Amino acid sequence: MRKSQTVLLSTMVALLVAPSFSLAQNPNNIDVQASRLTEALRKAAPNQRPNDGMYSPWQVLPGIIPSWTKQCLGKEMTPQQFDTDENAARQTVNCIVKRELNNQWKSVKSEQQAVRNVACWWMTGKYQGCNQGATANYVDIVIKYYQKAQ
Repeated sequence: MRKSQTVLLSTMVALLVAPSFSLAQNPNNIDVQASRLTEALRKAAPNQRPNDGMYSPWQVLPGIIPSWTKQCLGKEMTPQQFDTDENAARQTVNCIVKRELNNQWKSVKSEQQAVRNVACWWMTGKYQGCNQGATANYVDIVIKYYQKAQ
C-alpha cells in the first residue's frame, strides 16, 4: 500500500471510530442550541399576569422590544404587537438568545456554562451572580428544560 493510501485509510478509520462531538464542542450547532434555550426560557417564565409590565410568553421588558425586533425582524414592533404575535416574539427571542449564546460560547467554551450564563443574563442582565436565591432557582429550571430537549 502506498503512503497516500495509508494516510487516507487511517483518516477514514479515525473518523469512523472517533467519538462524535457534542454540541458544546461544535459551535456550528448554535442554531439548535439557541432553539432549545429559547423554548427553555419560555417554559421557565412565570405565568403572564394582566398588566404585569412584561410581554409575550418570554416575559420581555417593553423598553427593549422595538430595538430587538428591528434588529432581528427588520421592523420595529410595539410591545403590544410583540405580545400578540407569538411567532414574531419567538423569532426575536431566538435571535437574541443565539447572539448571546454565541458570545458566551466564545468566552467559556462550555455548552452548559454558556446556557447557564445566558439564562442568568435573561433574568438579570448580567452573566454572573445567579448562584443563590430566586435567580439560581430560575437558572436551574431553565437548565432542566434545556437538558430535557436534548
